[in-house]
Amino acid sequence: MNIKRTDTDALNATITIEIEKADYHHQVDNVLATHRKTANIPGFRKGHVPASLINKKYRIPVLVEEINKLTQSQLNKFITSEKMNLLGNPLPKAQEDIDWDQDNFTFEFEVGLAPEFDVDVKGKKAITQYEIKTDDKTINDQIDRIREQYGKLIAKKEVEEGNEVTGVFRNDEEEINSDATFSTSKIKGKTNLKKFVGAKVGDSLELKTKGLFNDDHDLMNFLKVEHDKAHGLEIPVTFEITEVNEREKAELNQEFFDKLFGKDVIKSEEELVEKLREDAGKQFAQQTDQKLLTDVTESLIENTKFDLPADFLKRWIASNGENQLTEEEAAAEYERSEKGLRYQLIESNIVKNNEELQLKFEDLQEYSRKMIRLQMAQYGHTGATDEEVDGVVARIMSNQEEVKRMSEQLQNEKMLDFFKANAKLKKKELTYEDFIKEAYEA
Repeated sequence: MNIKRTDTDALNATITIEIEKADYHHQVDNVLATHRKTANIPGFRKGHVPASLINKKYRIPVLVEEINKLTQSQLNKFITSEKMNLLGNPLPKAQEDIDWDQDNFTFEFEVGLAPEFDVDVKGKKAITQYEIKTDDKTINDQIDRIREQYGKLIAKKEVEEGNEVTGVFRNDEEEINSDATFSTSKIKGKTNLKKFVGAKVGDSLELKTKGLFNDDHDLMNFLKVEHDKAHGLEIPVTFEITEVNEREKAELNQEFFDKLFGKDVIKSEEELVEKLREDAGKQFAQQTDQKLLTDVTESLIENTKFDLPADFLKRWIASNGENQLTEEEAAAEYERSEKGLRYQLIESNIVKNNEELQLKFEDLQEYSRKMIRLQMAQYGHTGATDEEVDGVVARIMSNQEEVKRMSEQLQNEKMLDFFKANAKLKKKELTYEDFIKEAYEA
């Protein structure tokens, strides 16, 4: 057997496998001998079928199967031994009808090669690292929302500003018949609000969807229409009021504190404020960390230049799925996945060149222990023994999907810490509302 690699260019190569009779005939003969012992052919006793008949009936299918297995095995060994960094899987070159009566065979496989490139993590342009201030307004607004959530509803006959209204939106032509409950604070503009204020249970209001709510997402949710349809939707609707309620906020007392955090965990309004400030800080940190990771990723993709074997990858995508894709479908799928592939290569490059980023089994075990203890603490089990925790970890580590999920989480954490230490960053402190406007609404 002879295997060789021929590079077309830096990103494409062909692997040629030449197979001789000596490479396969012993295995083919053994399989045919087994068939002779077990074959049930009318007119012959089991185990006494003539070898010529077995050869005629089974030789070609057995030969094809054994050569395919041999070819795949040797191809994989060659790729491993040559340390070839491939994108996608090898694609066999199309051949005209193969003459299986010959002794020697040649097969060719096209492969796409991962590019060689350098990554400049620091970069030239600084990336904003947001830090959200847990200011008094944010905390007070949160307390108000929680007090409303845990408060009681007082039934009203007539709508007043700030009340909660329940009713049914209807438009027969658009087949809208949707129950909805919302606060009048979500209504946009004084003209719309006037239609609600003073209305009574049983009244039916004539409304227009355009500019009805402050947020188009509310229109989508309350009318139960698709996101794209809700944006800019301009149709008349009726809203029949079935219920009006005033929300009386819960009092800031011990009963309220206990409902939120458990008995006697919080004992005063001051402690409540500090607890919410601490929790908000953790939550905000998760959001700003995710934003930073996204921004660094986008920057690296944009500024790390390298070519990909695009034509090969499109052909591989076309043939890789359960159903064969057309050339146009494969090209579209490549366009959708190209950015993700580029970041995978960039991340692999960074990890390869920085040992502290490389995941070890012990790291994953320790990370699993940490996560399990946190989850147990959330359910009030704070005194778990090492034996209990290790038992849960062992079950997790035996589940391939869980191992994959936790590996990705840990890798993301390591990458985030690495970027914080090595990327060019500029810190910016702002309120949560300003963060949302600056980081996402644009």
